[in-house]
Amino acid sequence: MSVGVVWFKRDLRVFDHQPLVDAARHRALLPLYVYEPELVRAADSSVQHLNFINECLADLDQALSARGSPLVIQHGEITSVLRRIRDTYGEFTLYSHEETGNALSYARDKRVAEWCRVHQVRWHESPSNGVVRRLQSRDEWAANWMARMRAPTLSAPDFLRPPPAPLLPAGAMTPRQLGVDGSDKPLRQRGGRKLASQQVRQFFSQHLADYRYSLSSPLSAETACSRLSPYLAYGVLSIREVMHKIWKTRAELSAMPGHTGSAGLLAGLKSFESRLHWHCHFIQKLESEPEIETQNVHRGFDGVREPHFNQDYFDRWRRGETGYPMIDACMKMLAETGWINFRMRALLMSFSSYQCWNHWREPALHLAREFLDYEPGIHYSQVQMQSGVTGINILRIYNPVKQAQEQDPEGVFVKRWLPQLQAVPTAFIFEPWTMPPELQRELGVIIGEHYPEPMLDHLATAAYARNTLWALRRTPEMRAEAQQVFNKHGSRNPVREGRRMRKSVKDKTKASDEDKAAAATPQLQLGLE
Repeated sequence: MSVGVVWFKRDLRVFDHQPLVDAARHRALLPLYVYEPELVRAADSSVQHLNFINECLADLDQALSARGSPLVIQHGEITSVLRRIRDTYGEFTLYSHEETGNALSYARDKRVAEWCRVHQVRWHESPSNGVVRRLQSRDEWAANWMARMRAPTLSAPDFLRPPPAPLLPAGAMTPRQLGVDGSDKPLRQRGGRKLASQQVRQFFSQHLADYRYSLSSPLSAETACSRLSPYLAYGVLSIREVMHKIWKTRAELSAMPGHTGSAGLLAGLKSFESRLHWHCHFIQKLESEPEIETQNVHRGFDGVREPHFNQDYFDRWRRGETGYPMIDACMKMLAETGWINFRMRALLMSFSSYQCWNHWREPALHLAREFLDYEPGIHYSQVQMQSGVTGINILRIYNPVKQAQEQDPEGVFVKRWLPQLQAVPTAFIFEPWTMPPELQRELGVIIGEHYPEPMLDHLATAAYARNTLWALRRTPEMRAEAQQVFNKHGSRNPVREGRRMRKSVKDKTKASDEDKAAAATPQLQLGLE
């Protein structure tokens, strides 16, 4: 009996799933998920990721079981699992989505391709979302993305015939069973298609009108953002599904009498659609250049920060003990929830790269473990952009005090996550070290005892970073390579990344603070909000 094996990776759904639809044409179908030791124990993996995956797998298994063929979960190196499948069932055909993951998953896929070639196993890979494998030119990408998004979504097969015998051993495993130490995040989102669908309904029905104007502040973003990013990162939802929901909602709003009153809703839809485009745009960079997981996009920045890595700064940054309340509050929130909004993600990475002057690689791995919605393509592209090493993006050196004043003016967010500062007056909440000693004693908040003193001078360190990097960017060699980076990775949309960067590539734009940077470029996020 011919068996079709559907290998689920970061596509944990049955709807809009091309490999599942194609494989269902076989007489028997084996839905497969594999815990791969090198991936689950990788430096960018964490307990929260595995628990979220397990929750998604439970829903996936329920959906597949209802159609006749339960999910088979295995543990081991993937080619060993495929060998076990061949020994059990004989000839089979492998189906999966293309994956743009980390270096480990890329190497794994190459091993699978070689194994399939040697053993004459057909492996059909379907495109994933808007990412194009072997893209020849960025000029082609936007049209390709739109064509994929416009294509009809795929219904889940009504019936799946299971293989004739079970594949053993099988079953879900906990992080501890997988040899992964650590604890889960108590306030993280839970996984699964049911909760993803519920979140879609809630966002479109309750938060669209506020979305565009509530992204920046951690006070409003927690509820106003879509919060779909982890479900997209693990493929519980497809980008195309969500795009079709956007277009359907826009058509319904536009058809309503007096729809001009829906301006806020339409603006929210437009902003959200833009972020879905950016989602695929950044993953495409890693697909086209896998090395950006570990190497600077612009190689002219190699060696600028590496010799100066300050382990103490890094440790205090990741623990939320820098002495800058907004930085520390964001890290405390991440530790509990696995989520923070895009502006605060940019602030965290900016502080690490500019004020701490640390290379981005170790901080990126820490944040990868902290972000529940970790998506390698978005993550490394954005981390490098916020670190100023792409050569085509304006430098954004955020002021942690100014950002706190603008995004949390009363200190509500800071006091929520740093309860030791509850008694500090608003006038001092973002610079508590400026409180007079007698006031510190009166409030019972002694800086250096109950809350750290600032570990560095954020203005002096920002000035050093700005002057150093701009001096480097002005050289002809750096400008020439920046143009090559743009040709390979820059967006071809005139209002998106790249076109607006031409002046910076040619060094006709000089930035002295974050306001000029924000005015010059669109605000981007480290993940879909």
